[in-house]
This record gives sequence, C-alpha cells and structure tokens, in this order.
Amino acid sequence: MKKIIPYVFILLFFAQCSSVKKHNEQLTDLIRVDKLKSDVDFTYKKLQHLHPNLYWYIAKKDLDYKFDSLKSTITEPLTPLAFYKKLSPVVSAVRQGHTFLYPPEKLMTKKETKALLKKGTGPLSQFDFDFIDDKLYVIKNKSYNKTIKAGTEVVAVNGTKPADLIQEYNQYYSSDGYNSTLKSRSSGRRFSSFFSTQNGIKDSLTYNFKFNDSLKVITIRRLKEDTTKKRVKKIPIKLTAVEKAKSKAIKKKKRVNGYDSVSKNYSRNIHFEEKDSSVAVIKIRGFKNGDFRTFYKESFRKIEINKSKILVLDLRNNGGGRLSEIVNLYSYLSDSAFVFLDKSEVVSKSSLFEGAYFNGGSFAVKTIKTIFSPLLYSYLALTVHKDKDGKNSYATQTKHNKVNKNSFKGKIYVLINGVSFSASSIISSNLKGSKRATFVGEETGGAYNGTVAGFMPIIKLPNSDLKIRIGLMLMAAPYKTDSIGRGIFPDVPISPTLQDRIKGNDPEMDWILKDIK
Repeated sequence: MKKIIPYVFILLFFAQCSSVKKHNEQLTDLIRVDKLKSDVDFTYKKLQHLHPNLYWYIAKKDLDYKFDSLKSTITEPLTPLAFYKKLSPVVSAVRQGHTFLYPPEKLMTKKETKALLKKGTGPLSQFDFDFIDDKLYVIKNKSYNKTIKAGTEVVAVNGTKPADLIQEYNQYYSSDGYNSTLKSRSSGRRFSSFFSTQNGIKDSLTYNFKFNDSLKVITIRRLKEDTTKKRVKKIPIKLTAVEKAKSKAIKKKKRVNGYDSVSKNYSRNIHFEEKDSSVAVIKIRGFKNGDFRTFYKESFRKIEINKSKILVLDLRNNGGGRLSEIVNLYSYLSDSAFVFLDKSEVVSKSSLFEGAYFNGGSFAVKTIKTIFSPLLYSYLALTVHKDKDGKNSYATQTKHNKVNKNSFKGKIYVLINGVSFSASSIISSNLKGSKRATFVGEETGGAYNGTVAGFMPIIKLPNSDLKIRIGLMLMAAPYKTDSIGRGIFPDVPISPTLQDRIKGNDPEMDWILKDIK
C-alpha cells in the first residue's frame, strides 16, 4: 500500500497539469457557430429551469428577444472571451447580482502559482484605485516608486484608458434591480480584474499618470518581497506568562473576528468612540469567516458593561455572506420578537435537487450523493410547498425568533453604500422596515424587496466551457417598498469625495458623531 501512494500522487499531479494545459489551450481556440448557439440555448434553459422570478425586472418577451437576437449576431466562430462578451450582457439583463457569467481565465498549476508568488506583487496590486467622475485615481500607493502621490489620475495602462475598459466590463454584471451605486462604488476596485481578464497577468505595466496637470509615464514592475529576514534562522525565545497570554488572545481574536491574511483585516471588529464609551461601533466587512456567535455575544456584553447609549453598525463594502449570521446579529438589534424572512420562492423541488444537491463534486462525491438522494428528495417533498398563488416555496428562517437577552436597547445608526449587498441588504431591509435604525451613506447595491441567492450552483456550459452562477431562492425580508428594484435608501445621503478618500476622512461617521452631540 505504501508503494502505491506515491504513484497515486504522481498520477494526480500529471492529471492536473494535463487538465490545466487543455483548458488554457482552449482559451485561444475558435468555437464553431452551431456550438456557440447551442450554449446560448443551454444558458436560457438553465435560467428558466432554476431561477425563480426570472422575469422580475425584465419581461419574458424582452428576454426572449435578447436571447434570440444574440443568436442571430453569432455568424462566425468565436474565442471563449469573445463569446463571454456577447453572452454576459444578456445574462446581466436579468438584473440579479448573484446570477452572472464568469469570464474565461488562464489557469495555473500549483507549481506555476508558487513561482508567480515568488516573483512578487503584481504591478496592479501595488495600488488601491477608486473610480470617481469617470476617472480612475490612485488612492493608496504601495509600490516601490514613492513619487506617485495619492490622488494621481491614471490616464492609461499599457495604452488602455481605464474609463473605456470599465464602461465595457460594467455591461457584464449587474446589481440587484435598477440601482447604479454598486457599479459606481466598486468599479475602481474591479479595474484590476477587468484589466487582467482582458490582457492576462503581466509582470510589468506602463502607466500614464496625471497629477496637477503634470503628465508622467512610469513603468511599474513586480515588487519582490524582501526575504532576508525570512532566511535568518529564528532563535526560539521562551515567552513569559504575560506574552503567552497575549499570543493566545491574538489567536482567539483572529479565530473569532475572522482574520484575512491577504488584506490583513478582520471581518468584524468593535471599538468605542468618546471617552465615556457611550458610542459603540461594530464594523462588519463580510458575514463569512470567523466565529460570529462568540463575537456578537462578547461584543454586546461589552456594550452592556460600558453602558453605551448609541450603536453604529458599519455595513459599508459588505458584500454579504451567511444567512445564519445576520439572523443571529438581528436578534441583538431588534426591539421585539421577529420573523426574519418570508418563505423563499423556488422554481420547484427538482430545481433545488438538481441545482443545489447534484451540482459540483467529484465522481466519488456524486456517487455518494446518489445513494442518499432518496432521503433528500423525501425531505424536499415535505418542505417545498405550492402556495395559493401557484408558486413553490421553501421555508428557511421563517420561524418566530425571540430577541437576545443582551439585545441593544439604545439608538442605532447604520452606515451603508453601493457595495452593501446580499446579506447586508437583507438585514438592512429588516432594520429599515422595523424603523429600528437611522441609515447614513448611499443606496445599497442589494434590493430592499429581496434577492435571488441561497443555493448558487456554478454550471459549466458544454461547448465554450464558460461557467454561469445561478441563484435558486428568492429571499426577502417581510418588509417591502414600492420602489421596485431599488436598494435601501439612506435617511441621510452622504458620499465621500475624492479628497475624503485620499485623506482617509469619513464624512458619514463624522455626521453621526455630530448628530449625537
């Protein structure tokens, strides 16, 4: 048995290399017209079969026309990227942010990935960008060239004008509904991925910069990390009891708060403003990693001990995450017993069965799923019901919840912007509808009246190998608005300016502190 194991690893290694090589070769291959049209039909059939309320923001006849028109424009073979650029605007016309087409990307083996990381930080990752008034600006310079100041306009990158690239690629994805804040707020951050999709990963880039009417052409190369410190042999140091306790506390914080080693930020954090700790601020970057139950239990206990009268919940740039987390958080914020969600609409029992259960996984995993499939289908038969209006619904987070014993009783402010999406919009809908909080900032990217998410299988198109992600459940808070397809609007609209971003000012938080005083 021990002799067989190395051969298994060798076979897996070569299988992976072969798969990556085959995938990358296909990126430049031309796909026949009949196969492209077949993938268009496949995409629409999958959307109709899996997506509940497909025609929420676009009439069926209009979407039918878009798919038919698309096929009529395909008159010659296309590469996967060219096909992506034709198909993705039609998918985004559904106006559901969780449903989109993934762009084709070059894959790398583990060896290639390791070699690339060893070469250092790429020329795009050395800057933080923001897109304001149709111009791309450097907000933070992390490169080796310190002459590039924050506030410098990026006129071109390798001859590409940022505004042209952003305008093109903004057609290929959507927010929920009709709002524009998600794209305006996230375009600067997405520029790097747009550029890499269009041009591939580069070791150096030529930037045309503009600062105070002064133009400069600067080439930025990969920034190799200084590894001299890593090569120095570390001498074990015996820690004192205090140092051990401090190290243990840091490890716990990383586990509970959810530490991201790439951004070097915590998913959630709490701090107190004012000398008397009367204002508590909970910043949540995402509802994804970390031990959220422990974090909220400890945080609201601290708030109670400090006798804070005001709570600021910062959901800016929070793209969403776990439903279970926002229900838990809301139990600390609500002032009465609550039902968090309406019953979730689904296309059918089979849409959950096929889309959520059987999608993805290796042959071995699918075999195991097949064995247990009768049990799951029996469960779905009991839990998916047809309502009086003829729609199928799946009950999740529809029970009556009690408020937590340590729930916050004081005044709540919520900070939101265009990248407040998905789960952060759902909890905002509940807080807004129950009139529990004052909202400050921008309209959210996620819709007030719900989103199509829940289970979100990724399905490969048979001929082009493009992948589409489709939400299977229409999830909505009990509260609704007449503004169809719009997000949660702030009670106090404030958008940071370019100078605010450069200087690190926070006009939304400043307004709240001023309002409190």
